[in-house]
Amino acid sequence: MTKEKNSDQKRVSYLLRRFIPYFYPYRWILIMDLFCAAFTTLCELILPLIVQYLTDMGMNDLESLTVPIILQVGAFYLLLRIVDGAANYFVADVGHVMGARIETDMRRDLFAHLQKLSFSYYDDTKVGQIMGRITSDLFDVTEFAHHCPEEFFIAGLKIVASFCILFPMNPLLTLIIFAVLPVMLTVSVYFNRKMRIQFKRSRVQVGEINAQVEDSLLGVRVVKSFANEAIENKKFEEGNGKFLEIKKFSYRYMAGFHTSTRMFNGLMYIIGVVVGALFMKNGTLTAPQLVTYLLYISTLLTSISRIVEFMEQFQRGMTGIERFIEIMDAPIDIKDEENARELRDVKGDIRFENVSFHYNEEGKEVLQHIDLHVHPGDNVALVGPSGGGKTTLCNLIPRFYDVTGGRVLVDGQDVKKLTLRSLRTQIGMVQQDVYLFSGTVFDNIVYGKPGASYEEVVQAAKQAGAHEFISQLSDGYDTYVGERGLKLSGGQKQRISIARAFLKNPPIMILDEATSALDNESERVVQHSLEKLAKGRTTFTIAHRLTTIRNASVILVLTKEGIAEKGTHKELMAKKGIYYHLYNDSAALTELKKEA
Repeated sequence: MTKEKNSDQKRVSYLLRRFIPYFYPYRWILIMDLFCAAFTTLCELILPLIVQYLTDMGMNDLESLTVPIILQVGAFYLLLRIVDGAANYFVADVGHVMGARIETDMRRDLFAHLQKLSFSYYDDTKVGQIMGRITSDLFDVTEFAHHCPEEFFIAGLKIVASFCILFPMNPLLTLIIFAVLPVMLTVSVYFNRKMRIQFKRSRVQVGEINAQVEDSLLGVRVVKSFANEAIENKKFEEGNGKFLEIKKFSYRYMAGFHTSTRMFNGLMYIIGVVVGALFMKNGTLTAPQLVTYLLYISTLLTSISRIVEFMEQFQRGMTGIERFIEIMDAPIDIKDEENARELRDVKGDIRFENVSFHYNEEGKEVLQHIDLHVHPGDNVALVGPSGGGKTTLCNLIPRFYDVTGGRVLVDGQDVKKLTLRSLRTQIGMVQQDVYLFSGTVFDNIVYGKPGASYEEVVQAAKQAGAHEFISQLSDGYDTYVGERGLKLSGGQKQRISIARAFLKNPPIMILDEATSALDNESERVVQHSLEKLAKGRTTFTIAHRLTTIRNASVILVLTKEGIAEKGTHKELMAKKGIYYHLYNDSAALTELKKEA
């Protein structure tokens, strides 16, 4: 248990060390916030002394307690309260804004880090989990950032000041009262550690629920088409029920935390009243001093009560910080090497030299010892069975993944030695699963070249064969496409994606089964656009329908064993090997679709 406790304390200490630098830009606001918090504490500490002063005068020399003195004391305390109100306003307003600014800074850093992470990270991480960490987790950090320094500072100030004021009155009674605090702290730490574990589990489960809801809602058309609402409800109920069980344990420990605190509160009052009365009976404590003790006990317990209320928020904040750091510590495995060069004046000469690749340390190799030389302007078609590594091979060119063996060269330069930005700006991609951002048609096309003029966008759309249908939309290029482009057909989305590539105008193109999900008419239009796009560029075409790649410069048949066949359409058909059978099957399927 001691080892677990020490480990937990080290973890909290580590999290705080990682979090504290976010205070640095706002250090003067924090200092002013703590100064104002100290002033509000001063008002609470002075009140018992004022009560003792007036009570003492009233009991020992009532005639000296004049109306002017009472009014002066009242005016003094009223002035303190006015200043206290201003200080409290600063703490509540500017202090909270400081917390919101820290949250904004952390969200900025988190999003920037997520942009740097490679495909490998997203292959193993649910988007719903990430969304939870970038939104609700960081909201809790806002409250933590504001209240954590303030609450602990105020509590520490009250405890120290109360001890200093009470100790000269009666050292023994003071020590007895304050001896309860370490025991109370030990019990609180135990329950807090248990609470933090449960809060972290609940956050993880909320992320799972978010991921499941996102998956179900994005696929709502599939759900309804198969009438599987009951299945989705059942899946949701399982996750929701698990969340409830976790919350039950959270509240069980929270109940223990609050109950133990209430018991200690009662114990401190009993000690103050009973032991204080005994000291008053033997003459070592006056009645005004006993009243002062009780008032300070009330002040201490109010302070501890605030800490108790804050501890739940503290645990949520620490959990949020921990989950934030987990992402920030996710390694950026693909990044610019030191002294990486800019890629300029690209011709499009690409080489794969003894390239091997696997997705993780234990994973089976997807590519093994691939050697390939693609000349500038070549149109290379990649065909073969699923799982042969066609898409993987293409993803190695823009360094979406790094090779695990060998190297990839563009114009004789190892892609690992080039800056990612300069490399990827020279490569265009059109994929089967087109992603359109929520916005207008114009927004989605101009994404290929931010800052391009309206005329450039229209020209790119014309080259992609998209201008005609865009002009017929309700608002033309200003038409809102809906989430993920749901208001457009598959062929329309694909042509917008091709227009985006035309606008980018890269010397290297990767076409990843760009027509396989389209109907015959859309395929014909899109294929024509793709042929125009590929002209004069080094192009890699991953083909599902082999009838579309007969004019490729070279066709590679990729299997799990590597490049099984290589040649032109005519050469490979003459061999009557793998490509021959794949092509005939594809042609037969195309004919059946045409007849249908």
